[in-house]
Amino acid sequence: MEHDFVLNAACKGYPLAAEPCAVSQLGERGWNLLDDALAYPVAVLRRPALTHNLAWMQDFVQRKGVALAPHGKTTMSPELFRMQLQAGAWGMTFANVHQLRVGLAAGAQRAIIANQLVSDTDLDGLDGLLRQHPQSRVWFLVDSLAQLQALADWGTRRGNGRCWDVLLELGIAGYRTGCRTHEQALALAQAIAASPVVRLGGVECYEGGLGRCDSAHDIEAVSALVRSVNALVQQIDAQNLWGSDEVLLSAGGSAVFDLVIPMLKLQVQSRPVQGVLRSGCYVTHDHWNYARYLKLVEVREGLSVSLQPALEVWAVVQSVPEPGLAILSAGRRDLSFDQCMPMPVRWAARGQSGPDTLQTTPVSWQVKALSDQHAHMAFDAQGLWPQVGDRVALGISHPCTTFDKWRWMAVIEDDGRISGAISTHF
Repeated sequence: MEHDFVLNAACKGYPLAAEPCAVSQLGERGWNLLDDALAYPVAVLRRPALTHNLAWMQDFVQRKGVALAPHGKTTMSPELFRMQLQAGAWGMTFANVHQLRVGLAAGAQRAIIANQLVSDTDLDGLDGLLRQHPQSRVWFLVDSLAQLQALADWGTRRGNGRCWDVLLELGIAGYRTGCRTHEQALALAQAIAASPVVRLGGVECYEGGLGRCDSAHDIEAVSALVRSVNALVQQIDAQNLWGSDEVLLSAGGSAVFDLVIPMLKLQVQSRPVQGVLRSGCYVTHDHWNYARYLKLVEVREGLSVSLQPALEVWAVVQSVPEPGLAILSAGRRDLSFDQCMPMPVRWAARGQSGPDTLQTTPVSWQVKALSDQHAHMAFDAQGLWPQVGDRVALGISHPCTTFDKWRWMAVIEDDGRISGAISTHF
């Protein structure tokens, strides 16, 4: 694992004529985004917003009395992982063993794989990582007797007596993984307790699929899930099925994360409970999808200050072929579009640099379509026209599907100065 990723001409957005540079040294170049120091399109993270978000979420979980294990699949950036851990994160969350490898190398000592492991390759890989990082503790999810049997079969065939730390997943009908009924979940908990190959560390669920961006609906739906988890947890405790001295209760996407706090605060009679929130997108936030959910969180929590969008993709206006249409130099290969189209948020005229040149985009500037390498931006032909060579910052929704399009991102200050960079390892 590279501890200091080297940027060079093979990295999209890095200038072809520049000498290679380690991520940790990019800030020493004295470059400024507004001087066209980088090649367009280029993805950037606004450092003041990033720093704010790290502190805000850590303060939120501390006030609520729970722990934070941010989902690393959002960014897959070891530099950001280290920032999250240094800010006070209890651990990290990942979706698979490959992602876990990056997180352990970045210094995570506690990790949740919020997914089921079944294949020999994954189990071999996790076994190897635990041997390489003996100080680390990793939990993964179990949701069926068939999976439990697969774990036992692996141990028999490998002659490996490892006992895995697992969380039982309670799911939601019609959604993704997880036990569908209380009876199924309790039977699985009993089987886990009787098995020599696993120990039951706690219960996990994912509430994000219930969100509709309607507080009345979301509160009712998530509260019902919390009640279901509580009923299961209390029965597991009554039957003394836990396999560790502390019970982990984990949930938390990035949309209605405040509503699962009551689940993370549940208590049992037999032992202490550690609630673990897994929200990941908070670190950069976004400009639409999670932003609209956050407005409801702010109302429910009585907040006046919350998360700020930190991620932008900068493109240049390369053509204005007709009135009302500008073509930008970024497209599907560069930007997320699964939640909504990218949103022009700031712009700077061609040839101008310095923070005073940054302006808010007119409301009529809207991306209406994406090609592989182009954004089709409409504008009011009776208003301000974008000009060829102008630079436009595109805000995004759903940061996960923008991060995976970039091997690196520049970190910039509010004046456009490039103060650092991060790498990604998808």
